[in-house]
Amino acid sequence: MMYLLQTDTDATWMAPYAYTIVLLGFGFFLFRVFENWYANTFNKPLFRHFLVFRNIPKVQQQVLENEFYFYSLLSSKHKRQFRHRVATFIAGKQFVGRDNLVVTERMKTLIAAVGCMLSFGRKNFEYDLIKYVLVYPEEFYSEANQTYHKGEFNPRQKALVFSWKDFENGYRINDDNLNLGIHEFMHAMQLESKKSRDIDATRFAKQFQNILKRLTHQEVKDKLDETRYFRAYAFTNQYEFMAVLAEYFIESPTDFKDHFPELYDHTQKLLNFRFAGY
Repeated sequence: MMYLLQTDTDATWMAPYAYTIVLLGFGFFLFRVFENWYANTFNKPLFRHFLVFRNIPKVQQQVLENEFYFYSLLSSKHKRQFRHRVATFIAGKQFVGRDNLVVTERMKTLIAAVGCMLSFGRKNFEYDLIKYVLVYPEEFYSEANQTYHKGEFNPRQKALVFSWKDFENGYRINDDNLNLGIHEFMHAMQLESKKSRDIDATRFAKQFQNILKRLTHQEVKDKLDETRYFRAYAFTNQYEFMAVLAEYFIESPTDFKDHFPELYDHTQKLLNFRFAGY
């Protein structure tokens, strides 16, 4: 009986494991310090992917190939990464059709593709503040704002809401600087960047402030007034300005850069958009 109650007081065998755990923890700490230093110094994450293992069915891949222009601009490596991200987005969100609309695989693919395009330069690309994607056939009445909308991001409900008619027009006409999907996904990204402390959020906040500072410069104000380059809705508030800026950046990068090179540069750094000719 006494033998069963005895304990082994010699725990030296545990020492190598304890040292290993401490060293791994310290190594991870040093890596995170270096990763943050790199991101702050070079305005981009040290890496965007650790593993690329997901893929989408052939029918969804054909949707990207036939209907999503941005996908055609990517290299083979970036296409694999893009499909991984689209698959991850679709798996992580609940798509809900409203007013008897049936959400098809094509709809899911295109909505996910717009979101993944905007966040393609980010390490954190999943839009954690979005749980539901609600899709109406056309304009819908928003209880939150007591008016009819084409799209909105509702953070309380963790819902991104679209009129499919207007969403589809946004990506089909890819050079008019009107893209509902980009606009609403940018609102979600903005709020996520305010709530998060990761390297993408830090870079976003830094470059967003740089953009706002540029807008206070008299020569920029004068050029904005003179050219009327951005549509009037951009000047509703700073958040709408950033959402409109993203539309112009994605759809008319060369024209945007020619008119406002400094704003273009800050937007490119904010999104870490360094592929597909941007």
